[in-house]
Amino acid sequence: MAEIGKEWWRGGVIYQIYPRSFMDSNGDGVGDLPGILQKLDHVASLGVDAIWISPFCKSPMKDFGYDVSDYRDVDPVFGTLEDFKAVLNRAHELGLKVLTDQVWCHTSDQHVWFNESRQSRDNIKADWYVWADPKPDGTPPNNWLSWFGGPAWTWDARRRQYYLHHFLSSQPVLNYWHEDVCNAIKKVAEFWMELGVDGFRLDVSNYYYCDRDLRDNPARGPNDPIPEDPPASNPNYHQLRIHSVNQPENLEFVKEIRALIDRWPDRCLLGEAAGEGSADVAAQYTQGNDRMNMAYTFGLLGSDMTIDPVIASVHNVERIVGDGWICWATSNHDFKRGPSRMPGEVPHEDKALYSTALGLTLRGSYCMYQGEELGLTQAELSFEDLQDPYDKALYPDHVGRDGGRTPLPWMSSVPQAGFSMAAKTWLPLSPLHFPLAVDQQEANADSVMNKVRALIKWRKETPAMRLGAIEVLETAKPVFAFRRTYEGQTFTCVFNASTEDASIKLAELSGAVSLLDVSRHAALRNETLMLAPYAYAIFSH
Repeated sequence: MAEIGKEWWRGGVIYQIYPRSFMDSNGDGVGDLPGILQKLDHVASLGVDAIWISPFCKSPMKDFGYDVSDYRDVDPVFGTLEDFKAVLNRAHELGLKVLTDQVWCHTSDQHVWFNESRQSRDNIKADWYVWADPKPDGTPPNNWLSWFGGPAWTWDARRRQYYLHHFLSSQPVLNYWHEDVCNAIKKVAEFWMELGVDGFRLDVSNYYYCDRDLRDNPARGPNDPIPEDPPASNPNYHQLRIHSVNQPENLEFVKEIRALIDRWPDRCLLGEAAGEGSADVAAQYTQGNDRMNMAYTFGLLGSDMTIDPVIASVHNVERIVGDGWICWATSNHDFKRGPSRMPGEVPHEDKALYSTALGLTLRGSYCMYQGEELGLTQAELSFEDLQDPYDKALYPDHVGRDGGRTPLPWMSSVPQAGFSMAAKTWLPLSPLHFPLAVDQQEANADSVMNKVRALIKWRKETPAMRLGAIEVLETAKPVFAFRRTYEGQTFTCVFNASTEDASIKLAELSGAVSLLDVSRHAALRNETLMLAPYAYAIFSH
């Protein structure tokens, strides 16, 4: 097992910055890199180890940066490459590592590579994307579906072929079966490594390769029911995506990228690797010393974090992870914010502290999404306010992304909560977020933000929490408890993962002797731990 100070990412806390909504420095209503620079001290004050910045490369913004038109330049809405260098340098001064989001599965249809590829079937980049002839009746070559609705194929009249896109039709998929594509992407990786970034978060990193023969995906059968969570409003869930993603060759390319970044010391790869059983895929993509350093699982992101999904997620990860490494997350830019996924009429502060404490105490690393430290809930937006194409396509059954991407509140008593000087921001701020602004919580020693700071500080100073083994204890539901141990250190973490009051005898926690930390609605009475809904306690031994 790694030592403290080695492999900084192992057990680290990574703060995700969604730049459009973090801080607007120039008054155009959109967050930017100079805005990140202005507020980096806040991030550093939380005690996190690193920041992950969502895409800021040049893009037509059809999918808000996840459709890149130039991998080596910054989009003007966010600033310049010099602005990014300033963020990088300041982050390093503050002791923060920097991960950039790399979107290598697909490009924008405005990328020069695609513009050349679509000109003809015999130009130098003709095969840089996944092109296919229609079926004899003119329909797409197979049954693959786009996550954004409809077939995963769009007709191009000039080539008289279809091109593949897993998401928007403006996001054509690169053809990794072509060696020149692999080499071009490696050059992109080298560019950012040479700039001094500390690693990459790799978007849909198990989507690089698809089946070379483009075989149909099978329909789900009786033994593979359509999942209920997330809600199956997307027809993609009707298929087992065994041919469109997660191909064996994908892992081989990941190994090549790992070998490349290992040329620089102390770098890391954080993979988004999902599919049929996200924990299984995450484990597969991190096992051994030649794949991702870590990958995050959707086990908590896609659930309400009550007792049954929590137990299932933790047991599943520990059963399969082996020598791989999981990065937990309880919110991010693609899901509803954690407190709003949790049932019950319980104060949002309690839900927020519960979900963050859970993520910070499980074995693995932890990704904290901007605003989690404030306990932000999901913003309620009208259809007219929506910007996200996915939310629009599946409205009203899926409104989960834009409501979690609204701007951060920095000051409670000024317009736009101090995020921007603009009269209108790209997404509106929620009125419910103004009282949760950073300045309000800074002044309150008992705020969610200050509680989170204390938890992160404790985790950082405690080898058992960063690197220790985990043992899930046998407790009666809805209590969820586990033990973390490392080189003589032992801690027991206890959570009430429900909307009802719960209790547990201290004797059942065998050896828990000192109450180290407790949420505001947990207390010891007559050797019994009393836990209100979503309360937690941490004991030392």
